[in-house]
Amino acid sequence: MADAQIFQDLKNDHDKHRELLEKLGDTKGASDERKSLFETLRKELQAHAAAEEESLYATMLGREDLREDARHSVSEHKEIDDFLGELYEMDMSSSAWMTKFKEMRHRYLHHIDEEEEDMFPEASEKLSAEDEARLAKIFEARKPKELANAEKELPGDARE
Repeated sequence: MADAQIFQDLKNDHDKHRELLEKLGDTKGASDERKSLFETLRKELQAHAAAEEESLYATMLGREDLREDARHSVSEHKEIDDFLGELYEMDMSSSAWMTKFKEMRHRYLHHIDEEEEDMFPEASEKLSAEDEARLAKIFEARKPKELANAEKELPGDARE
């Protein structure tokens, strides 16, 4: 996989997300643990997606040779955000919540595997070291700001 800082930053976030997804999948009912883990995951995913879109994807969208991958990933971010919105609105104690969570987890794990195995290496081949360094700075500056935004912004259609 690409080893530039931008890709390492994104992979580190993905690893944190995998851990949260696993822990959340082991929870039961509307427990305090489930509520806390979901809220942490929700904010993390919202902040990660926004910071990734504002750094790596913004650059990729501006390049014809990388545009399609970026569009695909942005559409998957929207799909995950919609799942988060549905989960946010659902009764956590219902079996439907865990069914929807498992569907979202499957889609998100597919998304990050695809990024790490296909998109990041391709982007790494086509972006300069200067681009990669610049993107890491943008991502690292945006992520904390987006985490603060996620405190106030609900996911998916719950925003309305």
